[in-house]
Amino acid sequence: MKIKTLLAASAIALALPMAAQAQGTLRGAERGAEEGAAAAGPIGGIVGGAVGAATGTIGGILGVEDRPRFRSYVRERNVRSYDYDGRVVVGSTLPSSGVTYYDVPNEYNVTRGTRYTVVNDRPVLVDGRHRIIEVLD
Repeated sequence: MKIKTLLAASAIALALPMAAQAQGTLRGAERGAEEGAAAAGPIGGIVGGAVGAATGTIGGILGVEDRPRFRSYVRERNVRSYDYDGRVVVGSTLPSSGVTYYDVPNEYNVTRGTRYTVVNDRPVLVDGRHRIIEVLD
């Protein structure tokens, strides 16, 4: 019993820093924990949560399964692209005026304050300070 408790605490301690990185991480961890628990009980849930968190991080803010659907969502709305002279990369800050920012629908489960726009014909997610947090190529 003590080994199981120690394993559980260790796995949670390892998974928490990863889970703080992005929404994709949180959803990946949740799904991994559910599938692991169904397959192998509580220990499987812990291991599945850690593996799912790592997989979700690879997918970015939206997660692997939501990216294509969100790109289609943006395309269907015919959002006008903003011509930007800088690099369209994570960490770049867009101007507060001249760019139109749109709310991300609730179904995508992103952090409150995350918005989207299109820059140089590329959809991007931005935080409240207009900093690019994900480029959706």
